[in-house]
Amino acid sequence: MGASFLRVMISAALIGTVSLTVTGCGRKGDLDKPSTPVAQQNKADAPAQTKAPDRKFFLDPLL
Repeated sequence: MGASFLRVMISAALIGTVSLTVTGCGRKGDLDKPSTPVAQQNKADAPAQTKAPDRKFFLDPLL
């Protein structure tokens, strides 16, 4: 019973670590076409839409 409990706890810790890592990766934004000029990237089609301020995230230095 001790070995199976240990195996379950290791699996749960591994799944939790991987899910937190995957969740924290990337930034929210529009998808850019490869041919889009740099000046036009991450801009919405509607000019009246205001851009939300860029919030700092503790994993940003890793990106």
